[in-house]
Amino acid sequence: MEGGTASSVTIIILLPIFLPYPATPITQLPTIRLLHTVKFPLSDQLLMESSPPSSSPSSSPSMDRVNFRTQVLSRHLHHHPQTTDLLRTAPCLNYSPPELSNPPPNFDTKSLRKLLDGTSVEEIDYIFNLMIQSTLFCPRERGGKVFIAPDFNQSMEQQREMTVKRIEYLRDRGVFEGWFDKKGPEGDLWRFALAESVSVYDHSLGIKLGVHFFLWGGAIRFMGTKRHHDKWYKPTETYEVKGCFAMTELGHGSNVRGIETITRYDASTGEFIINTPCESAQKYWIGGAGNHATHTVVFSQLEINGVNEGVHAFIAQIRDENGNICPNVRIADCGHKIGLNGVDNGRIWFDNLRIPRENLLNSVADVSPDGQYLTEIKDPDQRFAAFLAPLTSGRVTIAASSMNTTKIGLAIAIRYSLSRRAFSIKPNEPEVLLLDYPSHQRRLLPLLAKTYALSFASNYLKMIYVNRTPQTIKTVHVVSSALKAVLTWHCMRTLQECREACGGQGIKTENHVGHLKSEYDVQLTFEGDNNVLMQQISKALLAEFLAAKKRNKPIRGLGLEHLNKPAPIIPTQLTSSTLRTTQFQTDIFCLRERDLLQRFVAEVSQLQAQGESKEHIFTVTYQTAEDLGRAFSDRLILQTYLDVEATVPAGSLKSVLGLMRSMYTTIVMEEDASFLRYGYLSTNNAAVVRKEVLNLCSELRPHALSLVSSLGIPDAFLAPIAFNWVEANAWSSI
Repeated sequence: MEGGTASSVTIIILLPIFLPYPATPITQLPTIRLLHTVKFPLSDQLLMESSPPSSSPSSSPSMDRVNFRTQVLSRHLHHHPQTTDLLRTAPCLNYSPPELSNPPPNFDTKSLRKLLDGTSVEEIDYIFNLMIQSTLFCPRERGGKVFIAPDFNQSMEQQREMTVKRIEYLRDRGVFEGWFDKKGPEGDLWRFALAESVSVYDHSLGIKLGVHFFLWGGAIRFMGTKRHHDKWYKPTETYEVKGCFAMTELGHGSNVRGIETITRYDASTGEFIINTPCESAQKYWIGGAGNHATHTVVFSQLEINGVNEGVHAFIAQIRDENGNICPNVRIADCGHKIGLNGVDNGRIWFDNLRIPRENLLNSVADVSPDGQYLTEIKDPDQRFAAFLAPLTSGRVTIAASSMNTTKIGLAIAIRYSLSRRAFSIKPNEPEVLLLDYPSHQRRLLPLLAKTYALSFASNYLKMIYVNRTPQTIKTVHVVSSALKAVLTWHCMRTLQECREACGGQGIKTENHVGHLKSEYDVQLTFEGDNNVLMQQISKALLAEFLAAKKRNKPIRGLGLEHLNKPAPIIPTQLTSSTLRTTQFQTDIFCLRERDLLQRFVAEVSQLQAQGESKEHIFTVTYQTAEDLGRAFSDRLILQTYLDVEATVPAGSLKSVLGLMRSMYTTIVMEEDASFLRYGYLSTNNAAVVRKEVLNLCSELRPHALSLVSSLGIPDAFLAPIAFNWVEANAWSSI
């Protein structure tokens, strides 16, 4: 009360609570807990009653005050007319399908999906349907829809056995029939489509099949010759032989040339002897070796007559037909992992294991019966490059599967954001859809546009791989290194953002986005550490630049022809319309790549002039090398996008593609510090770029549902929160 008046009083209701351990002395005292507070207006009557009565001779003043307060509290708790209005019942939330509140597509979603999946749409959908139809793929009903996904509550051993059963199911339905017989680009694209499809269901299934068919089978196909094809093709296709790929060692991963396993030739018996000379030479992370593989391709140093001829590959049996480990072979399990527990990764030691001379994969080099080393490629570096060149398919499949995983995360998170609401902007109005908040659009829509751009680049990679020639091997190697790194980085970043955008629901395994992160994480170091790959790209660009300069001829290849033209001029003041032109987008991406290559050349040349070794130079210039690698990748991705866009006639689809292209280039400029670091953008222009991202988000928002629908991921492979998440979590669904 102030100035002798009062308008209300707050009553605090307290309850005594006794702690549950009476033996403890302090629990003899009651603990007071705040139960509720109620604020009442003070009427004149209450003010009159608020003075305690005079104490009677027979009562103490303290007891009178207690009785008075009890009476006041009792009257106003039981008789106050406004207490029933203090609590209001809010209406229950209901799920509303986003299709009801979003405009229908203004472009042909099937045409957009065909741009993503090309001629493989039918093959992909066929594999999807095979998996949806079988109980082996763990169908479950949630929220009125059926979803399929592995049961991750199973033990590691159970998950591994289920992976094998699913492979056998697909084999029995003829999925792998003709694996080695289908020739040419069409055959390769069919194999890629199959691998990508099974990975959409389960990454463990995709990896297990990839190791067997692409690594083991690919080594037989490309590193072997007719004698190997005749012997191993059929049992590999029927899964009678279960192959694995023993390259990585405990002590060596990316540095394949440094592996320590040693193989010597015994001319008296016509056998090779494979040995693990030390613990760091044990083969490590070998997919399939832990439980199921019967054979492996062993990568080893080959020593002939005391001379190390470098790394070669050999076929070795590690288990018999009953699953027993062979003599002179030791195998241990790698144990439980953060993901991919459906793959039985193992460790292998070879104790002077003898194999026939014919088990050397001899497409590049051979050993005669009397022990002579035979090869037409005399230079060890060229021989090593020729030996490993066919294995590029591993990076191609990793890049492609990363895009499918990214699509799953985005489809789930964006569909959820189109039906989940949070907070009202104005009183008595409905809560707002998550994707109607500009901040939520900024989190997800740039990632969606970038996923389309990177998917087109992945398709380009597949096409140059299946149409490769000896003259284009270098291009395939550089492009596969670039896209494997950029696409897998994008996948992990997108999954993290999708997990957060789904809130607590993103933590549940059944909703995929959180769990996919741990399942997919290994891809960032599979087939080469991404940071190492960025440096490899820069070395290749440096070599091309210096070779052209030495020849005094224009540079050709790797998309570097723009270096033969004058440097682009970037406007001093950017506008929204300028940012959306293909000319500006191409110019600034080419300017960045050109400048960083020149900086890299200058750094390397300066250190060479100081007498530094090549190894030291590339160690200390890694920052510029990584910036250059990203610049090359981004310019390549933009070019592949423009090539796809050029095939689409004018109309609504082309307009949407233009929006996504502008979003891709703008978000790259905003997020990559090199544009400010090296001065390609002024601080004022960087602010214009930042604002343009928000403009593009608002323009893409009406197309969000149509764009995720065009990704081609069947509903059964998504998650409950992508659809009726209320019913999926109802008591009746337990």
